[in-house]
Amino acid sequence: MIQFQKLSKSFRAGNGRKVVVRELDLLLPAKKSLALLGRNGTGKSTLLQMIAGTVRPDSGRIISDGTISWPVGFGGSFHRDLTGAQNVRFIARIYGVDTEELVEFVAEFAELGNHYEMPVRSYSAGMRSRLAFGASMGIHFDTYLVDEVTAVGDAAFRRKSRAVFKERMKHSGAILVSHEMMQIREFCDAGMLLEDGQLTYFDDLEEAISAHQSLMRG
Repeated sequence: MIQFQKLSKSFRAGNGRKVVVRELDLLLPAKKSLALLGRNGTGKSTLLQMIAGTVRPDSGRIISDGTISWPVGFGGSFHRDLTGAQNVRFIARIYGVDTEELVEFVAEFAELGNHYEMPVRSYSAGMRSRLAFGASMGIHFDTYLVDEVTAVGDAAFRRKSRAVFKERMKHSGAILVSHEMMQIREFCDAGMLLEDGQLTYFDDLEEAISAHQSLMRG
């Protein structure tokens, strides 16, 4: 369960302010895979980071009764001067999981080769995303936050990413940002639409997609 209570967030944009959410009150169900839809620039990634606790709201709060991942696909949380493996060890200690087990899982999954023992500052954006996705999938969370990450890598890596994500969804929920409706339909069973500071929940995924596509056409 994730609940937004009077949640507001905006930031400076040009000569004005861009509103992400305004006085948002909403209860999200547990153990569901939710699509987070909306036009570019509406603040979907910012909302994910607020749910993860890495960005603070201007006012209000977010309550959860379960564990939540960092936004998978967002590699900015890694220490640039540490190697990929060192970052994974640090993550394992923070979340209280077996360090070597997680290090081995990420090494096999992320396919970074010798780069795994090199500083993250030398990684491409795709390599950071694979590292973040592998580290997240190696830890059990009640809710996974995913930002376009299953599009990273070649076809074989994308297949592997989808397979492990589907396996995690048997026991957990997710909030997924993607511009690919095929991917949304594959992974999600309900949806949310972010527009003009308001987040609308749709229990019917097709209704959410239809509302999103109407906005895109408009």
